Amino acid sequence: MKHALRFTSVLLIAANIVPLVGVLAWGWSAFDVVFLYWFENLIVGFYNVLRMLSFTPREGGAAIWISKVFFVPFFCVHYGIFTLVHGAFLFMLFGEGMPAGPAGMMADGAAHANTGLQPAILALFVSHGVSFGLNYIGSGEFREGVLADKMMAPYGRVVVLHLAILLGAFATQLSSGDPMIVLILLVIGKIILDVVFHRRSHRGKSAEPSEGARSI
Repeated sequence: MKHALRFTSVLLIAANIVPLVGVLAWGWSAFDVVFLYWFENLIVGFYNVLRMLSFTPREGGAAIWISKVFFVPFFCVHYGIFTLVHGAFLFMLFGEGMPAGPAGMMADGAAHANTGLQPAILALFVSHGVSFGLNYIGSGEFREGVLADKMMAPYGRVVVLHLAILLGAFATQLSSGDPMIVLILLVIGKIILDVVFHRRSHRGKSAEPSEGARSI
């Protein structure tokens, strides 16, 4: 468990270094960085659905699968709306204005993702995927806890991270000096927060006996 957590922490840092290279070598703007971190919400949501679907406590039986029929679609709708509103807010503040509805934002987002952000998106997708395989499946986390907690797991991390990212992006936009310095600090700050949340979410997980509703 400790080796897996250490390895995935290093992999997470490596994935987050790609935007740092983007700022230093590829001329990324504040919107490029903020958009990438918003896109990471989609990656987090995707893997959280996998976590919920693969959740198999030692006790619970058919009740677990019945609860998944409710919790998984509810998460997709709720988290999807949360991400959509968040994305519209970012496009309005840092992009080229409010997109024309959800379809317009998806089109604008897909177009922006094709402007050189693919390596960073792929790196984050792989990082989260390896963490899912090693920390969640490999260490047995998929047998621990309750399904409702699995559903809510991404929100705290996403909210805190993006509040910090928004503040950093605002600081970059308003910077009277060198905005690149502020962008670099933003990326480094995100790396630190990411590692802290990652280690906190996977450290010290111990299986507890499941009892009836505790398994749902």
